[in-house]
Amino acid sequence: MAKIRSLLILLSTALALSPLWGQQREIKMTLNECIVSAVKNNLDIAVQVFNPQIAEATIKQATERFLPQLSFGFNKRSQQSPSYSFLETDEILVSDYGDWSARIDQEIPTGGRLSINLISYKNDTNQSFQIINPRYGSTLSFQFEQPLLKNFGFKTSRREIILAQNNLNVSDSQFKASLLQTVYDVEEAYWNLVFGIENLKVMNQSLELAQDLLRKNKKEVEVGTLAPIEILTAEAEVATRLADILQAEVGVENSEDVLKTLLNSFTDAESPLIFIDPTERPEFDEPVIDVDEALKVALLNRPDLQASRYDLESRELDLSYARNQLLPDLSLGFNYWSPGISGTQLIYQNNDPYTGIVIGQIPGTGTDSLRDAFNFEYRNWAVGLTLTIPASTFLTRAAESRARLALEQSLTQIKNQEKQIFLEVRNAVRMVNSDYKRVQAYEVARDLAERKLEVEEKKLRVGMTTNYIVLQHQRDLANARSNLLRAALDYVLSLAQLDRAMGITLEKKNIRMAY
Repeated sequence: MAKIRSLLILLSTALALSPLWGQQREIKMTLNECIVSAVKNNLDIAVQVFNPQIAEATIKQATERFLPQLSFGFNKRSQQSPSYSFLETDEILVSDYGDWSARIDQEIPTGGRLSINLISYKNDTNQSFQIINPRYGSTLSFQFEQPLLKNFGFKTSRREIILAQNNLNVSDSQFKASLLQTVYDVEEAYWNLVFGIENLKVMNQSLELAQDLLRKNKKEVEVGTLAPIEILTAEAEVATRLADILQAEVGVENSEDVLKTLLNSFTDAESPLIFIDPTERPEFDEPVIDVDEALKVALLNRPDLQASRYDLESRELDLSYARNQLLPDLSLGFNYWSPGISGTQLIYQNNDPYTGIVIGQIPGTGTDSLRDAFNFEYRNWAVGLTLTIPASTFLTRAAESRARLALEQSLTQIKNQEKQIFLEVRNAVRMVNSDYKRVQAYEVARDLAERKLEVEEKKLRVGMTTNYIVLQHQRDLANARSNLLRAALDYVLSLAQLDRAMGITLEKKNIRMAY
């Protein structure tokens, strides 16, 4: 008996000092406040946010191929060589040449390419018998190339953009799925903490009943109406319930740590000093759920299924592209160019350049050659077709086969996902209905346990029963209250699980994705 009393003192002291050790600051939080905190601060969510942003950047990169490409060039060359004939020049033969160019290239959605090119040059030499020196030349040209079979079409040319858009949609769906899981994890952690706190209250109530009985037994032993052995029985029961309370407190702390980790709102130094007090308690409205309607909602809203559908679109595009690449390469080419020429015209004696005597000049500039080119003084064009037939068109179709198999794989995956969703939704609906009925049944069991304990306590007062029977009914009442609490929280979690199975958690919680 001395050992049991020492244990009771030790356990009572531990329970009394445990709030002092923590020096905790209590923070009251609703479920929605916890969800908001988790969505804002959870590191898993923070990591997932980058995926849609990366996908958006990939789309922008893919669209850059349809932006015009500008290019500029400049060349300068000077050549000197000895003169081998007086007909060339009596001195060193010198030629100076320089040109500049500007070009615009533009890909068009049909798979073709349009180019506009302007080049202008100047050539100056001391060689004899020149009619125009220095000489200026300019050419404005247009080139258009269009594949007619292979690489033709809007889908083919915009393939990278469409794939990037599908990848963005997949990233959005995966991010939504991550949010759904995080919200459910918060709900689960929140209600587990509620259960731990309420279950601890139940155990404290059970301890109080045992302690009341112990005090009553001690008085009766003192007056000689009860055997001393009854005190030992009651003290043993009190010690057991104290130990259960200590274990329940550890469970509360563990549940609280899980919730704090999901919220990620407190620093490591603050976390042990803060106690989250959940202010909400479960509600028990009778569920009205149509299974067929729930399945339709799930097929429309499940993010993992949406991601698979976007992936299917990408696989269909890959197959279409692979089949297009098997076609012969037939290309249409069209060129149009307008040259212009100008320069300083040399006037020789008797209009005979062979005299080598220059008697005058008619000046000309590079601007004159540019003006002629832009005025289309001289019109030139060319059109042609080029046909290329690669051997792979007939000998191998590996890319097409791989794309077709990938498409079939995606189709099979979607069918399998739909079956899994059907099973998940049906199970969730059954759990909701079952847990609601469990709540009702455990309410009856708790009421009966309370009435049985009340009857036994009355019988004990008149000596018609024993302490052991009363203690047994106290344990039964504590178990009935814990079972009711667990069933109530299971019911709330089963509703949350059904929302997640249907993919409507974010809508019901009024959470909108933005990054």
